[in-house]
Amino acid sequence: MKRPNIIFILIDDMGWKDLSCYGSTFYETPNLDRLFKSGIHFTDAYASCPVCSPTRASILTGKYPATVGITDWIDTTGYHPLRGKLVDVPYLKQLPLSEYSIANALRDNGYATWHVGKWHLGGENFCPEKHGFEINVGGCEASSPGKGGYFSPWSIPALKNADVPAGTCLTGYLTDKAIELIRNRDGRSFFLNLWHYAVHTPIQAEEECANKYLLKAEKMGLTKIKIFEEGEYFHTEDKKGKRIMRRLVQSNHTYAAMIENLDENIGRLLRAVDEAGETDNTVIFFTSDNGGLATAETSPTCNSPLAEGKGWMYEGGTREPLIISWPGKIKAGSKCTEPVTSTDFYPTILEMAGIKLIPEQHSDGVSIMPYLTGEGEVEREAIYWHYPHYGNQGGTPGSSIRMGDYKLIEFFEAGRLELYNLRDDIGEERNLAGEKPELARILHDKLECWRKKVEAKTPMPNPDPNFKPWCCQ
Repeated sequence: MKRPNIIFILIDDMGWKDLSCYGSTFYETPNLDRLFKSGIHFTDAYASCPVCSPTRASILTGKYPATVGITDWIDTTGYHPLRGKLVDVPYLKQLPLSEYSIANALRDNGYATWHVGKWHLGGENFCPEKHGFEINVGGCEASSPGKGGYFSPWSIPALKNADVPAGTCLTGYLTDKAIELIRNRDGRSFFLNLWHYAVHTPIQAEEECANKYLLKAEKMGLTKIKIFEEGEYFHTEDKKGKRIMRRLVQSNHTYAAMIENLDENIGRLLRAVDEAGETDNTVIFFTSDNGGLATAETSPTCNSPLAEGKGWMYEGGTREPLIISWPGKIKAGSKCTEPVTSTDFYPTILEMAGIKLIPEQHSDGVSIMPYLTGEGEVEREAIYWHYPHYGNQGGTPGSSIRMGDYKLIEFFEAGRLELYNLRDDIGEERNLAGEKPELARILHDKLECWRKKVEAKTPMPNPDPNFKPWCCQ
């Protein structure tokens, strides 16, 4: 029996509520809405980090970022590590070749393996081809489209020499290449790792489509209400940094047009799979690498009712849309409210493909097949996060744990604990640490034990008494 094709669609910086099927009343995503109805969607799916590179590493390895050693987005330009009251910890700037990626596992079991889009896990010596992908289109060290933007000519190193007309849209181009691979496939089952650069900054879209949403915002009255709230970027005991502009409502017309363009291109991809006669034998994953950008760089989206967004330890930074479709295997219209995270994709994909699990590799992930089929439970006590860095968007270093309905965050600057019941308080507005000290202690002990187990690095006090917050340097 032929193994199923796997298409893994990863969006950059898409928030939990950036799809109409996930509750947006401003953005329009008809193609993703249909995908949503065709399979199972998760209400409590998480990225393993509030920024991109660590989550990407966790998807490919089945390990938490702290286990791999990539705990922040990979900055190839270099920076001074003294960033505030604490010193940012060092981390790897590439995915180690010693990791046996999911692409390696699938390729070694007969799959065609293709990477299309953003990589951001190392340069030439650590590119997708070094991690099990037979074909790579657009994957390199680039973290975003950069100054070149989404319309060619592009400044992305892997696409600088692309032979396309000026003004070609990057999202459409990458989709074209993915479709070409499907149409020209050989007889093998395929793994298409489609990691779009969208909807990362710069926020750019076709003018006509953006104008459509400008008119929509006006008709909905969104241009007449309070759109932003000003707040502290971050603070230490005696110094204050920049101010943040927290978006309170989804109303950015250009960002909405980017979402629509992305949705249209995913619709084209799905039609190509259908035209190839592969729909019934293809699993499709759709998710994001971290929360929506809501507190920096024009704050193009809003994650409400979730708190904050990209770069923060709160739910807005890590809770993601997750849709999985597999005709005949997953009941259409299913919903799962159990927490899952990006380390789980590796063992789940292996089980889908009928390949023996590799627990020594995907050591932090568990197969979520029982949730997909509705048969059985997933055995896991808790999910963990570790982000010992200052986020560009205002977040400060911390770790967190979710066990059942409860989530505990430890913020390292002040040694502060925050405890939330996410079923009752999805917006993380009521800190229960004082009301439930015993539960806070139990979760904190588990978090500390986990950090010790994975040898997670934690930030140390800044030895410079005259330090400035990093954003003011």
